[in-house]
Amino acid sequence: MKTGNDEIRDSILDCIADGVFTIDRNWTVTSFNKAAEKITGIPKAEAIGRPCCEVFRANICETDCALRHAFQTNSPIVNKPVYIMTSKGKQTPISVSASLLKNRKGHIIGGVETFRDLTVVEELRKALRRQHVYSDIISQNYEMRQLFSILPQIAESDSSLVIYGESGTGKELVAKAIHQKSHRKDAPFVAINCGAIPDTLLESELFGYVAGAFTGANKDKPGRFGMADGGTVLLDEIGDVSPALQVKLLRVLQEKEFEPLGSVEPKKIDIRVIAATNKNLETLIQEKKFREDLYYRVNVIKVELPPLRTRKEDISILTESFIDRFNHIKGKDIVGVSEEAISLLINHDWPGNIRELKNAIEHAFILCGSGLIQPSHLPQSINHPTSGGAYVPSKNKTLAEIEKKAVIDALFRNNWKKAVTAQELGVNKTTLWRKMKKLEIDIHENS
Repeated sequence: MKTGNDEIRDSILDCIADGVFTIDRNWTVTSFNKAAEKITGIPKAEAIGRPCCEVFRANICETDCALRHAFQTNSPIVNKPVYIMTSKGKQTPISVSASLLKNRKGHIIGGVETFRDLTVVEELRKALRRQHVYSDIISQNYEMRQLFSILPQIAESDSSLVIYGESGTGKELVAKAIHQKSHRKDAPFVAINCGAIPDTLLESELFGYVAGAFTGANKDKPGRFGMADGGTVLLDEIGDVSPALQVKLLRVLQEKEFEPLGSVEPKKIDIRVIAATNKNLETLIQEKKFREDLYYRVNVIKVELPPLRTRKEDISILTESFIDRFNHIKGKDIVGVSEEAISLLINHDWPGNIRELKNAIEHAFILCGSGLIQPSHLPQSINHPTSGGAYVPSKNKTLAEIEKKAVIDALFRNNWKKAVTAQELGVNKTTLWRKMKKLEIDIHENS
């Protein structure tokens, strides 16, 4: 039977916009306000008297319960992002705060948890992420968004181009995006990794051959150039092509024709050539390993992709994208990455760039059954970094690169709120703005 104090307490709780519930020392729900009913879809009468884990079915109930953490540490938990399962089986993002309930003598008699529905915030975040997508390329990095702004003009052109970037930065993805936005989009896109095929086989792979060209050539075989007629050819790792084969590539670019092995008749072709490399072609020219005339043929347009370690602001949205993709492929229901795990991802140096990040998330999917990806689900190279988890800058990093990373990390910690970030760094907001501009950090991000 309710007392007058109970009725007053319930009336106060029902006036609060956030969901609120309390538990006793046995983890049994003792109060449940109207906002909690609305967010969870569970009537108060069904919640009262039941264990809280049965009511919420949150992704942290078994492994990282906010109330349990409050009990163990005797300290409150504030705004922890989690997902709960509503009565209709829908996963709902919420932020949770939890603290202990004590009587007048200071003895713990239970706990209280408040939670806020983040569905609208999550939808806005996803809408914002869509604004940072060009074709299948995702980035909110300033350099990459500058590239997004010129890719349509590059796609409209039919000129040859070279995409420079370290291994794993997404050179083929950019090449595909250019092809898909061009007038050749309905024709084939053919990619060939010049560094993965021996030079003796690369020529026949590119140009094809006619029957009788060599022992075993029983019938004509079209090469990659022939297969791409009307479309686009990506010559990945063009810096690995031998000087002898470079001469024949030059003819394709100059005359738009080639001769299959064993043929004496040139074959006309209509293709756009995109080259990609992780090497400095100008250095290769000086070393007499790359023809200067071929360089000027392919290097009409130059596109440079920054490594992931200089675009740390992209790690979160790339991770979300990979989680969405692997959930679909593997039929899982991973809802995100814990704060501890995302911190490890941001502090990792990513020598393998985006490819390494993708592999890390796929590795986590193998070990994580559901809920949030935790540090233990990540590869050991990320889960157990040197210096106890602290980021160790590369010996080759410049002072500006180290400073840029420090500013970006501070912005991340403060959700890109510049006033708060400036206060943490001990500078005023105008100084931070100038510093971001100098270091080429997007000054418009979340302004």
